[in-house]
Amino acid sequence: MGLPVAVTGLGVVSSVGTGRLAFWESLLAGRSGISEVSSFDTSRHPVHRGGEVVGFLAEEHLAVLDPASIGRASQMAAAAARLAVLDAGLDPAELDAAFDLGRSGVVMGTTSGEPLEIERYDDKVVAGDLAKVGGGMVDRYPCHTIATAVAAELGLGGPNAMIPTACAAGNYAVAHAADLLASGRAELMLAGGADSFSRITYTGFARLGAIAPEICRPFDLHRKGMIPGEGAAVLVLEPLERARERGARVFAEVAGYGLSCDAHHMTGAHPEAAGAARAMEQALATSGLGPEDVDYVSAHGTGTPTNDRIEAMAVHRVFGERASRVPTSSIKSMIGHTMGAASALESVVCCLAVADGRVPPTLNFEEPDPECDLDCVPNHARELTVRVAMNNAYAFGGNNASVIFREPRS
Repeated sequence: MGLPVAVTGLGVVSSVGTGRLAFWESLLAGRSGISEVSSFDTSRHPVHRGGEVVGFLAEEHLAVLDPASIGRASQMAAAAARLAVLDAGLDPAELDAAFDLGRSGVVMGTTSGEPLEIERYDDKVVAGDLAKVGGGMVDRYPCHTIATAVAAELGLGGPNAMIPTACAAGNYAVAHAADLLASGRAELMLAGGADSFSRITYTGFARLGAIAPEICRPFDLHRKGMIPGEGAAVLVLEPLERARERGARVFAEVAGYGLSCDAHHMTGAHPEAAGAARAMEQALATSGLGPEDVDYVSAHGTGTPTNDRIEAMAVHRVFGERASRVPTSSIKSMIGHTMGAASALESVVCCLAVADGRVPPTLNFEEPDPECDLDCVPNHARELTVRVAMNNAYAFGGNNASVIFREPRS
């Protein structure tokens, strides 16, 4: 990959806690962030639960942007970014003292961008109040505003990109940011993903019959679906040598990544898990590692019957006889499926697993499914030496992305 790339800061906004410590402690304790949906009326839906971030106030985190000028996903992204920079031991107001801000940038991922803005527009149209929409919607709605909000909050004038590859977007963002650093085209990058809870998203998955009625139970024989969530996560990435020079704490190193497309179906995964397996194989190849080196897998693990079966198939294709013994857990059992934020949050999990020597559980697991023969770390966190962690993400459109994090080289 070129220059080694370090992860030196982690920022999180989630339904189980805001900030790295609150998020990690909740996951390890097996706390669920799933509750009855409160942001809109679900009475016409057959399902009523979600992973909303309750009580989030952007004004408690932002120092530059007016929260009213940006959408909810952008608010969460900018808040997570500021938290990540602080976590990296940097003063957000004095970043220019440590880095050239013209060579410091942002890559973010999303599924829906700012859907609440189009929902407000639709509400005005239905109510016959189109004249009251106002011009602010044009500034807040386009999905690229998420990445530009992060840049504006922190004054980052370098590369800026928004990657809308749905549920794999966070991994795509980390991969692209790592490339920019490894090639010397940037000296500091913030990478992650963000999505807000939305009637549009919720209704779509409800109509697909993909939402579980009560709980998400990945890899369990009686799993009934996913549960939508929201949140944001941002990782601070910088060259490993630069991080060492400034005495930064290094959580993990980005070892490599693999990207693939099923080229099969808009919503259905490849029936033989070809694309998912290919992404994992490419991630290992670019990392210079083999399946035997991986100590932990952060699963996409949505809890839908098809996804979990196909993902287990992919893990078996790549890991062979080790597949059923490699700890492979899904935090979606606790925070729901946070869409474009999902694999960014799971990247945070991989970095913390490497740094902390513990891995979070898959909650709500009761009965094994013979078609999902994996060690899913059921119900309780586990102490584990993690030198190498693999983060898998699969999205509609057949987009697959696997990123590998490893303990930093000395």
